[in-house]
Amino acid sequence: MVSPIASPADPTAFIAVDVETANADVGSICQIGFARFAGGVLVDNWSWLVHPQTYFAAGNIAVHGIRPMDVSHAPDWAARHAEVATLLRDQVVVSHTTFDVAAMSRACETHGRPMIQARWLDSVRVARRAFPALKGDGGGHGLANLQRVLGFEFAHHDAGEDARAAGWVIEAAVRATGLSVADWLTAAHRPVAAFR
Repeated sequence: MVSPIASPADPTAFIAVDVETANADVGSICQIGFARFAGGVLVDNWSWLVHPQTYFAAGNIAVHGIRPMDVSHAPDWAARHAEVATLLRDQVVVSHTTFDVAAMSRACETHGRPMIQARWLDSVRVARRAFPALKGDGGGHGLANLQRVLGFEFAHHDAGEDARAAGWVIEAAVRATGLSVADWLTAAHRPVAAFR
């Protein structure tokens, strides 16, 4: 069961999201994951399968393991949209890169649904500023390297797991810099050099 929506007034609260796609079309969402954080802790973590209404590419299946039969009875994006939009509306919503935002926007466009209204925060932009030394260590700011450096656990390419990992990146940045989640909405757009 999904816990109640966090108050937008809570400066520590955010929801991290991640999607997996069926093929090269970024709107072909076949799974969406969520991780709700508040007060520096994980409050809730879950994912939903989504019927993408299109084909699955072998390369995508190899990455996430989701197959057509897994989503055969799942709702499509049009059916999931209202629940997702309500959940994310006016919240700080974290995604690791802008891929997930683009995917949801494309799915909304494809299915004739309104765009999701949220305050988006890219955890890669945050990580580049909070942990600039990782750029030169060979692993960069991808979730797998951040997991290794920051010490959290997750199973890559499951939408719920990736959402939780993106959330832990934000929490690590908050602890490392003293900037709040609300502060990062602005700070993530400052030059990386300003954080060195």
